[in-house]
Amino acid sequence: MRLHTHREETKLKKLAQTMLAGGLALTLIPVAQAPVFAADTAKPAPASQNLIVLIGDGMGPAQVTAGRNYLKYMKGIDHLELDSYYVGQATTYADKGEDGGVVVSGIVTDSASAGTAFATGHKTYNAGISISNEDVSVPYASVIEAAEKAGKATGLVTTARITHATPAVYASHVRSRDNENAIATQYLASGVDVLFGGGKQFFVTKDEKGKRPDKNIIGEFQSKGYEVAYDAKGLDAIKGSKALGLFNSSHVDYTLDRSEAVPSLAKMTQKALDLLSTDKNGFAIMIEGGRIDHASHANDFPTTVQEVLDFDAAVKVAMDFAKKNGNTSVVITADHETGGLSLSRDNIYEINFDLWDKQKKSSETIGTALKAAKTTDDVKKIVTDNTWITDLSDAEAAAILAGDGSSYGREGGFNAVVSKRLLVGWSGHGHSAVDVGVWAYGPIASKVTGQVDNTDIAKASASIIGVDLEAATKEMQSKYLYPKFKITRSNEVLFPAKALAAKLGVTVAYNEAERSVILSSGANKLSVHVDTKAVAWNGAASSLTADIDNDKLYLPLSAFNQLTGKTMTWDGLSERINLQ
Repeated sequence: MRLHTHREETKLKKLAQTMLAGGLALTLIPVAQAPVFAADTAKPAPASQNLIVLIGDGMGPAQVTAGRNYLKYMKGIDHLELDSYYVGQATTYADKGEDGGVVVSGIVTDSASAGTAFATGHKTYNAGISISNEDVSVPYASVIEAAEKAGKATGLVTTARITHATPAVYASHVRSRDNENAIATQYLASGVDVLFGGGKQFFVTKDEKGKRPDKNIIGEFQSKGYEVAYDAKGLDAIKGSKALGLFNSSHVDYTLDRSEAVPSLAKMTQKALDLLSTDKNGFAIMIEGGRIDHASHANDFPTTVQEVLDFDAAVKVAMDFAKKNGNTSVVITADHETGGLSLSRDNIYEINFDLWDKQKKSSETIGTALKAAKTTDDVKKIVTDNTWITDLSDAEAAAILAGDGSSYGREGGFNAVVSKRLLVGWSGHGHSAVDVGVWAYGPIASKVTGQVDNTDIAKASASIIGVDLEAATKEMQSKYLYPKFKITRSNEVLFPAKALAAKLGVTVAYNEAERSVILSSGANKLSVHVDTKAVAWNGAASSLTADIDNDKLYLPLSAFNQLTGKTMTWDGLSERINLQ
């Protein structure tokens, strides 16, 4: 007996719903007598069956220009693969919110908020992964999640950790991007068919040199039919429709540091497309060049250039597929620019492009060696062994030994010396607020042409393949809430009462005479005395915990279960309330 796949079941359910809506009995009908149903003409067919989204993380205009100049002046190639598909640029700003405990305007985005925008079509705060910007947030569905619900194959590919912000926004929902254990766990239930990247540490336990305090979850992926690979050879061996590739404990090695055992982004992209394109319902995939951002954060210019080229090679794989397939839309952009890169400095009208490929390893690798240096002579030897520089001055060596004053330390000092010799500049180690490029191919191109916002990428992506972001979001919001919370000394979790009450339809009032906050739902009433924090339930004393912090009342979830009659539960790993 043949078992129906998830996507076939989705289609059968839709057919059944259509037949029931029309008053038709679901009876077995002989083939010869089977009725012919007219096609639904109310909704036009999607312009594309497949969607490929490529994100160059941290890839601002200067990073793109640097990659092109490298090809032009070092390889005799006058263009990037990207260049043929340029259609405009996108704004990148986020919502106002907290970032690392500091309130920020959101004008300078991070990857989480920018990713949420181009995955879901909604803005949020820096660090938020596909949720709204509220004390009690609601989830937003991504185009990948909407495609999965529509019965399409789906995939996420990155050179960063697969649990990093950009892939995470497409298939998980957490208040903080740092909750990568939860992101890995949520992938299990996401239905995403192909997951390629780094980040093995968030799938294995601390005893296995991982980060998980609970359990190894790789076996759970395997029990759901995922083939698992840890290197290029294992990637080649994958044959099925579901695959999990974890190619490093943390991020995939930089291009300059890779051995043959580590697959390139282009190789991962090709394999993912080979697997997903076998699905007759089409597919949606996001592919990220994640380490452009990391190299730019470090101000490692030679590595930045090579990561741009690694990404551009993946773009070629995607474009070759799209052109051959004839039913695929491709959109390419960046979440933000990183480092404030400038391709000149010190009022010198020159740039030393002939030195751009003389650094043998990334500064990440070189920086590890530099940490062990004791003297300037040690520094000079390490630099000579790994670069073209044989004449490092005492002053340069001392600057490297002292570090650049940032968290990058000696690695930062090394990159500052190299950048000065290359005649390139950086404004710092963070992101900048400049617009980023947009490139596109296929029917989606007309929807993202000119000056657009990053949220337009998600809206265009969903519409071009005919998936419903709003319906997917509505279903998700019926299941989960993502509140801010605090934990008492007795490890009880408390939630902001007024904000949670508003989401649950509970009325909140303040009785000035009794100095009490009163929450009511139907005949149920809970009151909290502001001064004593004593709780009363329908007039009788209650042992429920209450706390007031910065004039905000906090209550446990059990209080709201009593008020509403629900049986909501708290998922401590994903830090969310399960409504059902």
